[in-house]
Amino acid sequence: MAGHHNLLLSGPPGVGKTMLAQAARALLPPPTLQELIDITKIHSLISADTPLQTTRPFQSPHHTISLSNFLGSNLTLQPGELSLAHNGILFMDEFPEFSRQIIEALRTPLETKQINLNHLGRKIIYPSNFILIAAMNPCPCGYLGSSHKACVCSPSAIQNYRKKLSGPIIDRIDMTLMLNPIETSVLLKNTTSSTVEHASAKIQIGIALQRQAKRYHTPTIHNATIGSAQLARVAAISPSAKLLLDDAADKLHLSARSYFKTIKVAQTIADLEDSAYIDEPHIAESLQYRAQF
Repeated sequence: MAGHHNLLLSGPPGVGKTMLAQAARALLPPPTLQELIDITKIHSLISADTPLQTTRPFQSPHHTISLSNFLGSNLTLQPGELSLAHNGILFMDEFPEFSRQIIEALRTPLETKQINLNHLGRKIIYPSNFILIAAMNPCPCGYLGSSHKACVCSPSAIQNYRKKLSGPIIDRIDMTLMLNPIETSVLLKNTTSSTVEHASAKIQIGIALQRQAKRYHTPTIHNATIGSAQLARVAAISPSAKLLLDDAADKLHLSARSYFKTIKVAQTIADLEDSAYIDEPHIAESLQYRAQF
């Protein structure tokens, strides 16, 4: 959340993927007045009596959604889920269950942060600057790698399930997190420490966002959305961190996009630690979040 990075949460059913996605919105700072106006303008195109919005959107389309409802209708030129999520979060649960067409349609908006609609010579561009949080099971049955329940999926079923997510889509996701079930012994423990941790995280995120606004001279650009050329000019990477990154890029066959995304995530980790430069531990942690499938 501190760098506005796109996330993929992978774990068995009931591990808390949806809960984490919903909690993510509460970690973001309150929207500015201009952001609220922009959010309200977009949502008012769906419903004319939409009041002034007061929170960041959290759009959670079902995996059966049509392409026109997802991207926006070329017939009516109304915005879709990708624009309704502007300045907020787009949560896609059961990510591989979405049609291949829907998943691949994310490629351009994730890069350009906008949607282009055309109908009979009319053209309209909607903003679509959101944080993508996708969630999936590690396999069709959901229990691959689980220590609590055996996976019953065949290797071919697992391969076909994961093939729904193409290389270009995985390449556009900044961080992949593998989640494990929480032990039942801690489920009913007092949540005071969690509340304190949440408040502390919000403070850290606020400080990290301030560092980014100062670095990029605007509060509207974040580590995840900064251009690669500009990142190369402003990112301060220690020589040892650069050596580690280059070595990992060769061994892991990172694409150019993945290479820069690793730096962007490492920059956010450094910002959260209030570090003036990106060091080896920041790169090492960032590399752990690159998808390995």
